[in-house]
Amino acid sequence: MSPVATKAANNAAEVKPAVLKIAGDDSQSRSQTSRGELTAARTARPRTCGLKKTVGSQDLNAAADELLAAADAVPSEQSRSKSKTKTGRRSSTTKSTTTVEKKTASTKATTILESRTRSIASIKIGPKGVYTEDSIRVYLQEIGRIRLLRPDEEIELARKIADLLHLEEIATQFESDHGKLPDTKEWAVLVGMPVIRFRRRLMLGRRAKEKMVQSNLRLVVSIAKKYMNRGLSFQDLIQEGSLGLIRAAEKFDHEKGYKFSTYATWWIRQAITRAIADQSRTIRLPVHLYETISRIKKTTKVLSQEFGRKPTEEEIAESMEMTIEKLRFIAKSAQLPISLETPIGKEEDSRLGDFIEADIENPEQDVAKNLLREDLEGVLATLSPRERDVLRLRYGLDDGRMKTLEEIGQIFDVTRERIRQIEAKALRKLRHPNRNGVLKEYIK
Repeated sequence: MSPVATKAANNAAEVKPAVLKIAGDDSQSRSQTSRGELTAARTARPRTCGLKKTVGSQDLNAAADELLAAADAVPSEQSRSKSKTKTGRRSSTTKSTTTVEKKTASTKATTILESRTRSIASIKIGPKGVYTEDSIRVYLQEIGRIRLLRPDEEIELARKIADLLHLEEIATQFESDHGKLPDTKEWAVLVGMPVIRFRRRLMLGRRAKEKMVQSNLRLVVSIAKKYMNRGLSFQDLIQEGSLGLIRAAEKFDHEKGYKFSTYATWWIRQAITRAIADQSRTIRLPVHLYETISRIKKTTKVLSQEFGRKPTEEEIAESMEMTIEKLRFIAKSAQLPISLETPIGKEEDSRLGDFIEADIENPEQDVAKNLLREDLEGVLATLSPRERDVLRLRYGLDDGRMKTLEEIGQIFDVTRERIRQIEAKALRKLRHPNRNGVLKEYIK
């Protein structure tokens, strides 16, 4: 006898004495018997292993283990069911069929487990919960589900938005007069409407503005794509363009007769270009200068296509009607700063700052220059005052500017020939070994 049959027989034996003790009412006996059999059946029935429906950020490993346990439990449940229905009648054919079913169930459970593991691996756990890896793709999918507006819907929404702006102007005027924003009741009194009707009117205006913006978010994405790789990320471009779209929804006048998308395109571009000019550079450039840089790039591209080569500075300046000096200044201003910590080489063990010569003098050079000036002053002191002054003016020892013989002659009120003679005589004195020995050390 199988273990299952033995367990059922024992349960029945336990129930039978209780039934025999009850004398009198047959219906009560049947009731007690059915209850005992039901209890025995529930005790003998195997429990199935379940899986939680939701998986938290801290229970991913536990969910995988639980799924593995469920996969292992599937074949055992099927084998128990087979043993109950076909006890004592198993043949070689039945055993082979059960083996195939076990393998099929095991393979199916393994496939489910692998799929679940891949799904868990694709999820990233952040500080605020579970989020998908490609947030931009999810955002594009969400806005792609929003239906575009018909022309009549745009007009209706624009009217409600205009009414909302009128209500907000009333609140702004109240704030300027009283120093605070009005509450809902005060606002309704200012408008001259019951509070319930006013709230509904305000809600309709806000919903209209929200719907107008959401239905045109795809326009923001299409425009933001044209401004990529200009110093701002794609997410920032979409964010700034969305702010321009909100501004367009507030300024749109449906009575002009053109579509909202045509009007909103200008505001979206204006918001994106202004953000690039303000945020894309470490050193901010004025907006008008950034616009000039953009026009220079566009002109260069047009001339390159026209000439089949890169245009010269003269051609670009002539096309833009500006001087070459101004063009060079703007081009220099457009250069992006480079960090001195930028890695150099394949191994990236060197930095850009290691290869740039310092603008300031090191202490050794400063000391050597001071010593040279002291020794030079000492040598010049051996000359006559006129010879010393002529050499100072001739070689610019004081101000760094070398003067001509004519200029020095005018200073001393003599001819240039006389100045040349004084210079030659002073140099002959300096070439004497007693004087030039000190200065030769600096030449070496």
